[in-house]
Amino acid sequence: MTDEITPDLFEKLVELAALELDASQSEYLRRQLNNQLKAIHELEAINLDAGVPPALHGVSYNPATSPALRPDDWQPCENPQDILQQAPEVEGGYIIVPDIPHTKLE
Repeated sequence: MTDEITPDLFEKLVELAALELDASQSEYLRRQLNNQLKAIHELEAINLDAGVPPALHGVSYNPATSPALRPDDWQPCENPQDILQQAPEVEGGYIIVPDIPHTKLE
């Protein structure tokens, strides 16, 4: 892996992601990505014992150290019409959510 995302590589990534960025946005995002890459390299440089699994968490989550899960009790709404009246479109007691327009990438 390279140590830096070059402007040429960044432009290729922007093209593959179908993003529209102006010059200042591109430079800012490329700089931020390079900072993240630098942080990853610094983390990779930390010496760990061979027996440490890759996904070991700093805090163990087991029944002794984790709080008990709360019960999942169903509580009906007293006046569902109050909530439904706030929705822009309702049908059969359900809130209608508009479709998200999709565009086909070429």
